[in-house]
Amino acid sequence: MAETKYIFVTGGVSSSLGKGIIAASLAKLLQARGFKTTIQKLDPYINVDPGTLNPYEHGECYVTEDGAETDLDLGHYERFLNVNTSQANNVTTGRIYQSVIEKERRGDFLGKTVQVVPHITNEIKERIQLLGRNGDYDMVITEIGGTVGDIESLPYIEAVRQLKWELGDENALVIHLTFVPYLAAAKELKTKPTQHSVKTLMESGIKADILVCRTEHELSDDIRRKLAIFCNVKQEAVIQSIDASTIYDVPNMMLEEGLDTVVLKKLGLPTDSVPNLEGWNKFLQRHKNPKYEVTIGLIGKYVELQDSYKSILEAFIHAGAENEVRVNVESIHSEFINENTIQNKIAHLDGVLVAPGFGERGIEGKIDAVRYAREHNIPFLGICLGMQMAVIEFARNVLKLKNANSTEMDPHTVHPVIDIMEEQKAITHMGGSMRLGSWKCELKEDSLAYRIYKTKNIKERHRHRYEYNNKYKNEIEAAGLKSSGVNPKTGLVEIIELENHPWFVGVQYHPEYKSTVASPHPLFINFIAAAMTYSKQKNSANVAQNQ
Repeated sequence: MAETKYIFVTGGVSSSLGKGIIAASLAKLLQARGFKTTIQKLDPYINVDPGTLNPYEHGECYVTEDGAETDLDLGHYERFLNVNTSQANNVTTGRIYQSVIEKERRGDFLGKTVQVVPHITNEIKERIQLLGRNGDYDMVITEIGGTVGDIESLPYIEAVRQLKWELGDENALVIHLTFVPYLAAAKELKTKPTQHSVKTLMESGIKADILVCRTEHELSDDIRRKLAIFCNVKQEAVIQSIDASTIYDVPNMMLEEGLDTVVLKKLGLPTDSVPNLEGWNKFLQRHKNPKYEVTIGLIGKYVELQDSYKSILEAFIHAGAENEVRVNVESIHSEFINENTIQNKIAHLDGVLVAPGFGERGIEGKIDAVRYAREHNIPFLGICLGMQMAVIEFARNVLKLKNANSTEMDPHTVHPVIDIMEEQKAITHMGGSMRLGSWKCELKEDSLAYRIYKTKNIKERHRHRYEYNNKYKNEIEAAGLKSSGVNPKTGLVEIIELENHPWFVGVQYHPEYKSTVASPHPLFINFIAAAMTYSKQKNSANVAQNQ
């Protein structure tokens, strides 16, 4: 292809309709046809990135290989495409304004009045085209966050209008995702909200080329015809997106609706190829037809909002399919775990995962959960803060270091087995200042970690300030909690594992960020396999006891 094609995905009527999943599904279909495809997300909030946002506010903060703290939709993009994203794939209003203000201070606009149009819109257009300029991609899909009509989205919509005019109809198109509600009292679907949403988009100078309609009921031909007439699109470009049992069904549903074919026609590209979804459908087959099931306890303090641990939940799906196991995740709030409740909350589980997080709330409950898993031989995986809790629990209850803690929770602890990184001590700005992105780790060849990864050298993504305190390393290892993975440059401990336990692993990094449909993460695969073994042994013991 001579020129990169640009596809813009906007949303109307309501938020949370799934623009990210539609964008990722279309990208998957185009990729499956042989097009080199990437996706980027433009977020209209003024935060420079979501790194300082509370998970209750915005869900999970996803981290890329190059250390960008990004929107959780980038996780969907990577999981669907099995292609790494980067800093360039997520842009916020805060970053746009920060860049323009820095240019103004340098004198780049000397003599000019800096305005939303053209300076902010030019910066947005520059960011949109950044991924397409080096020739790495045939298609760049850009998801515009928010809903059409939002004040904060207006500069993005104006930038898209200008770009569409500059690039021409065969190089750019707009997909508008909207909602067709069903009124139970009237027993009919209503198209008026979609009509108004499209009208709002047109008032900004943009005509939607394709409508994708989220709905709980099938769209009849009459409704499609009505939407086509009133929204000024062809009927074949009215695409139904009905509720699915899993997000991984959506690419096949969009294929059935012909979304990729309509896109290619509008961009003047051949449509004679057939998407190769063989690997994708094998995954779906295993996911939907499990031969066994296990229950994993996800111990965290943001469990009310599932998006807070989105990548972990998806990694369980990938690993479950690989093992042909249904993974039932039981979300357990760590604040409600104590000596009176722990038996009821954890004893029945087949595995325990203590989740990442920040701050002292719910910490003691996490430590209690680690102890229960350690003492009762339940498969355990600790991620980031979860790994640190495992070190603290071991120091307190095995080494008998009374009140051992992390200096994050107790700056004056007598036994800081987890401590702030030396280079972090002078940092005053919170945003973008943690240990972020991909770091090397060297595994000991006689370890469980080595058997899982099947290689000595790995690279994993990080997001944290506090680390295992090496001053306690010899004492901890001598008691049986081995350091099986270490950063070769810094000597910092990345992986711990417990001797004389069926499966007990803590990792300082975030393996969930690298799990995709095509490449489930080996740690999660092995953890689920261990949970399945534990479950079968437990069931056999129960049967024998009852005979």
